[in-house]
Amino acid sequence: MGYLDNTTVVVDAILTKKGRELLARGDGSFNVTQFALSDDEIDYGLWNPDHPNGSAFAGEAIENMPVIEAFPDENQIMRNKLITLPRGTTKLPIITVGLAKITINVGGSTVVNPETLNFNGLNSLKENSGYKFTIADRRLVSNMNAKGGKRIHKLKPSIQRFVQSTGAASQTVTGNNLSVTAINDTSLFGTSTKLLTTLYIEGLDSGARVSIPVEISKNIIGVSSSPTTGTVSS
Repeated sequence: MGYLDNTTVVVDAILTKKGRELLARGDGSFNVTQFALSDDEIDYGLWNPDHPNGSAFAGEAIENMPVIEAFPDENQIMRNKLITLPRGTTKLPIITVGLAKITINVGGSTVVNPETLNFNGLNSLKENSGYKFTIADRRLVSNMNAKGGKRIHKLKPSIQRFVQSTGAASQTVTGNNLSVTAINDTSLFGTSTKLLTTLYIEGLDSGARVSIPVEISKNIIGVSSSPTTGTVSS
């Protein structure tokens, strides 16, 4: 959802197909229980404490920025979600997975095992509710198996096996860790030797996020393992 303009407090809510189905029933099935806020369109670099008109105008450029129109694609919008952290927090939680890039041969698999740093006063831990794992292009994956975690969010089951489709679509599972298996054929490769997508991981308690490039290769066997971390965007 998004504000229609910067002068009125009017909310433009765009429903997904499932949301429209529930609303059309008219039987109370459409009941919003959770929502999220984000600031994708905000460039905080425009904050100007030295504004010639005084400190009251330091955020003038930010306040006059256009707002992105709402549309139901979580891979393109609502990527920088706002979160609430305990008062006195001095460090933002970050997710570390020990992988800068995932490279899997056709038919191969690997395990992604995230941990969260700087959360609840601990240096490193698993989040109680687990993590949300989203693969941007599910055509490149034959199986996603996420284990553990409370899975308090009403997402799809933790084990997913996919039927190949003609168009790219994302898929989400939840748990404490993820086992992912690449497709076992080369029909999508064409003349390429590799296919690329992205794995997004979000902590269900902390709101921390990280994205990892995923490469499905015809020739390379194994998984790269140089460290990487992701931060909360605000």
